Amino acid sequence: MSHPLLTRLTNEMGWPHLTDADALSAHLACPGLHCLFIPGDPARNLETADAAVILPELQQAFQGRFDCALVGDAIEAGLRETTRVLKTPGFLFYDGDRFLGGIAKVRDWDDYMARVPHILSTPAESDA
Repeated sequence: MSHPLLTRLTNEMGWPHLTDADALSAHLACPGLHCLFIPGDPARNLETADAAVILPELQQAFQGRFDCALVGDAIEAGLRETTRVLKTPGFLFYDGDRFLGGIAKVRDWDDYMARVPHILSTPAESDA
């Protein structure tokens, strides 16, 4: 995590930085809605910095309905495979430990405003 906007999320905003499977499990074990931010490589993907600015704005727009955490490099690939949200940056939404859906790549604000409520109101895959 070398980009200053990613560092800001953990240092200034207090988001957890999930660096291993145990940290991920512990975070998702907490009740409520979660958004995991998979940044990708900020040196190779210019959208990473944009996503690091967008997600806090989304969290605010949805009045803190979900918490946010930053996913570390060590567990990023496994999460992308498991959720099938393969492109980065990505936002993965969970209800507790149940995956609800994800949004890959940077989108227009209107797209987020349409997709996030839909994802949050969709029954978890295990409930479908």
